[in-house]
Amino acid sequence: MLAARRAKSSLKGERRSQARGLSVEFADHRNYVLGDDLRYLDWNLFGRLDRLFLKLYEEERELPVRIFLDASESMNFGELSKFDFARQVAAAVGYVALCGFDRVSVDVFPGADSRPAAVAGPSGGRIPQAALEGALRSVRGKKSAMQFFQNVTGLTAGGTADFNGALQRGALAARQAGVAVVLSDFLDPAGYEAGLTALVGRGFQIHCVQILAPEELAPTTFGDLRLVDAESGFEQEVTFGKYRLKAYQQTVANYVQRLREYCAGRGIRCFSVSSATDLGDLLLKQLRASEVWA
Repeated sequence: MLAARRAKSSLKGERRSQARGLSVEFADHRNYVLGDDLRYLDWNLFGRLDRLFLKLYEEERELPVRIFLDASESMNFGELSKFDFARQVAAAVGYVALCGFDRVSVDVFPGADSRPAAVAGPSGGRIPQAALEGALRSVRGKKSAMQFFQNVTGLTAGGTADFNGALQRGALAARQAGVAVVLSDFLDPAGYEAGLTALVGRGFQIHCVQILAPEELAPTTFGDLRLVDAESGFEQEVTFGKYRLKAYQQTVANYVQRLREYCAGRGIRCFSVSSATDLGDLLLKQLRASEVWA
């Protein structure tokens, strides 16, 4: 995972920071003063200038990586559901960060009370969603990867999204601004502007991945339909003929374009993908080409 800004955390890690300490990365010189550690004197410089200078090194810190995972009911849509795809992306992003000794937090929204119970635990009982969310709030170290995968896999989707509220709460709760990865379909009726603005204002480097199902991008069902909103339950009867497909797809394309333009204007990297996208193609080609990956 790459971050344009240097890590500001106070905890040790493998990310370059503006702090000065012990590392192999040379940063600068300063004049020697009585009491400085003689091991860090630059003797080559002393030989040329006949003055004592101390070598300073960049101290390596951890980079907080915060993953915002949309687990609302609308994410269950699709033959390969948007939520299944989002969980895979979250697991991949988290693994890369854990291998770099960064601290990973997963913010799942809506809250646990709105979603069904998770997979069966070791004793056969159901693991509460709240327990999984708690275990995902702060994870560090490559040794934690397997448990991290299991916890992410155990998450379920359901309930009504509160996209803006979730991102605003996450921005306020973060001790240090780092990298924020937002995984959602971005279809909350309340919009996405307030939540993303909160992350920008907090100083996060933001990557948005908009996930849409193939059926949303190119519907194959036509005729007289009764559409039911998965989250609100609102029903709408429509007549959708094949002749309207191009107009529908243009509407979807316009929505995606507005999201991209909004993000671009605020320094946010935004990707729009189908839940049928090959995960390797997204991770190794699209995200790497945009310098999300090292």
